[in-house]
Amino acid sequence: MHKDPSTPVGTLHRLIIESSVLKANMLGDPALRVVDIYVPHGLDGEGLPLLVDLVGFTAGGPAHTNWKNFGENVPERLDRLVAEGTMPPVVVAFPDCFTRLGGNQYVNSAAMGRWEDFLIDEMLPAVENKFGCGGAGRRGVFGKSSGGYGSIAHAILHSDTWSAAACHSGDMAFELCYLPEMTSAVRAIAKAGSFEKFVTDFEAGPKWDGKDLHDLMTLAMAATYDPDPDAFCGLRLPVDMETCELDEALWANWLKWDPVLMADDHIDDLKTLKGLWIDCGSIDQYNLVYGARRLHKKLEAAGVAHVYEEFPDNHSSVDYRMDKSLPFLAKALSG
Repeated sequence: MHKDPSTPVGTLHRLIIESSVLKANMLGDPALRVVDIYVPHGLDGEGLPLLVDLVGFTAGGPAHTNWKNFGENVPERLDRLVAEGTMPPVVVAFPDCFTRLGGNQYVNSAAMGRWEDFLIDEMLPAVENKFGCGGAGRRGVFGKSSGGYGSIAHAILHSDTWSAAACHSGDMAFELCYLPEMTSAVRAIAKAGSFEKFVTDFEAGPKWDGKDLHDLMTLAMAATYDPDPDAFCGLRLPVDMETCELDEALWANWLKWDPVLMADDHIDDLKTLKGLWIDCGSIDQYNLVYGARRLHKKLEAAGVAHVYEEFPDNHSSVDYRMDKSLPFLAKALSG
């Protein structure tokens, strides 16, 4: 809820987009997608910059517009930041990109779907045409965890679309954040008997524990970075399913998507950004701080302007970091 009840309240709108590019996904996920849109109090969106919120694993964009206990949801946070003059007004879109495998990395995948194309070619025009916001040089993307990954991946690959990005605790240095999860996933698949049985058993519920969610997350990464076109939901792991030995050829397919390595071929593109924010908790339990440090050092050495911060916290419940990144993005795009 609003910390100060007198804070002017912005307006939430909802669009429904029937995607053509998502129809062929191997997961059988719906192509009809909800996008919530925040417009600041007293404005209609015309001429404002546009930010796009990419949420973390197990969530969808509208989760950030829902009521939140013991704090603010993102629209309430935006209301406060705009009202106190900390950031200029912006429109913010919250697309629902949830998938059967529990989340999204926001890049194109034969298994997961063409999520880059959905966000850039379908969602952006729908939002911008309706609200008169965004446009060339006026678009930014932000997110945490898987959303942080999506934000930095889009900044690297699509600097012609996005002019600013904020990556909070994003997935990178894959050997440190993903490989430690492989033994658990292999055990889970062996216990279930197959990838399909694990997924369908998970879907049957009736409740889900953290271990199962972590194993499902590993499968979502596999379907994103290295889908098998002939397998159920495109699923295969880059390890031997008996010994958990690394398959170097399959693992190489994953590494092509590691932002620390992806950046090498896009340094000049990154230099065109108006704003780039990267942060991570210094005790992140998924080891993401080491990837963040690697990317920071690489960008610094290459002369790519960016803000890099570490903060004394882990991976969980760090939405408060948006108090710093959102004003940074809004100012970068409003100049």
